[in-house]
Amino acid sequence: MGEFEVHRVRFFGLVPAGVRCLACQPRGARLALARTDGAVEVYNFAANYFQEKVIPGHEARSVESLCWAAGDRLFGAGLAGDITEYDLSGLSAARGVDGGGGPIWSMVANGSGTQLAIGCEDGSVKIFQVVPGGIQFERNLDRRKGRVLCLSWQPSGTHIVAGSIDFFRVINVTSGQTVQRIMVNHQVEKAQRECVVWAVALLSSGTVVSADSFGRVQFWDWEQGTLAESHTISTSAALSLAVSEKEDSIVVGTSTGATYQLQLLPVKLGGLEKRWVRTKPFQFHSHDVRAVAHSPTALISGGLDAQLVIRPLMERVQKKGYDAVLRKFTFPHRRLVSCARKARLLLFQFSQYLELWRLGSTEETGKDGEVLPLCRMPEHLVQLKSKGPEHIYCSCVSPCGTWVGYSTASRFQLYRVRCDGDGVSLRKV
Repeated sequence: MGEFEVHRVRFFGLVPAGVRCLACQPRGARLALARTDGAVEVYNFAANYFQEKVIPGHEARSVESLCWAAGDRLFGAGLAGDITEYDLSGLSAARGVDGGGGPIWSMVANGSGTQLAIGCEDGSVKIFQVVPGGIQFERNLDRRKGRVLCLSWQPSGTHIVAGSIDFFRVINVTSGQTVQRIMVNHQVEKAQRECVVWAVALLSSGTVVSADSFGRVQFWDWEQGTLAESHTISTSAALSLAVSEKEDSIVVGTSTGATYQLQLLPVKLGGLEKRWVRTKPFQFHSHDVRAVAHSPTALISGGLDAQLVIRPLMERVQKKGYDAVLRKFTFPHRRLVSCARKARLLLFQFSQYLELWRLGSTEETGKDGEVLPLCRMPEHLVQLKSKGPEHIYCSCVSPCGTWVGYSTASRFQLYRVRCDGDGVSLRKV
């Protein structure tokens, strides 16, 4: 083996963006993920959870909710108040429609993928029709005071449940009227503080599952307006929940970084009566778990610590292999560092700027494995800021170190780099 030097680089101050929301493709093999900087990523289950697509973020576009509709069409909505459809072939935001109700906190598609429902800041729930080439507004449902933080569409498509602060309500889709309104904080002794309903799910049996800021997962009979079961799973908030396709398993994410699984199990062995039981707690995250998803064979969670964790359900995995392995995606799956070997330069890519550094050097020699003292420290040469709200998608420095280029979703920039005794200068080409 030839001799070589290893440079330990500790001056790349990258702060990965946290995971904001997840969406599993119904009856498909892909997972969509949105981060706090507005970037959207698509992972392929069939290809060992390979990250196959990345749509760069945008300063004016925050993504609070993602959903798949009409098969393989991906939609996102956020606090800008727009519903955006993503071009998965061109890796860009293809088109956007104003929701008409202020910031959008939640969005969900019906079972057939032909309609989208959005929950807005002004308390309204709006229905949009998915048509070829885009979406079009269909109608407003009953509007009540308080922002709509979460939505769930019953699999049959007849009702929608909308969660807000201190209550959730069930809406008949046909009439557009609220048929039930249930307060969730009536059993709290000291209910001076608000109880935020962070996540809801409406099961095909008619049961409503809610997760709130008191750390509870509750099961409601919405027709009677009564509480069937209540599980306090955490001393902090329960922020997210997802239900399996068979509706016999639920995964819940909390603000302590822990995720929990609840399963529908028989009360007696071989009996017909079943109850929800908390079975498995997991501590894979260090920050809030704002997004969870439930695939047929795994529990998926995304945290503000930027980690995506895929934990397989061993009882659902047919054979040993890649499907039975715990996966943690802890760093970006893109090249963010470019090297100019001849010029001993490194180019670091951030969301809206680039940094060019010159490596340090040493005149000492030593044995294998020794750390050599530097006679010249690493030098920060220049910071190149990108103009406009679009985030940088890719970048590179030439091997000779005289050219730097970067690209966003819509434009490419090339600069000539000159290093002389007075410093470093950039000239746009």
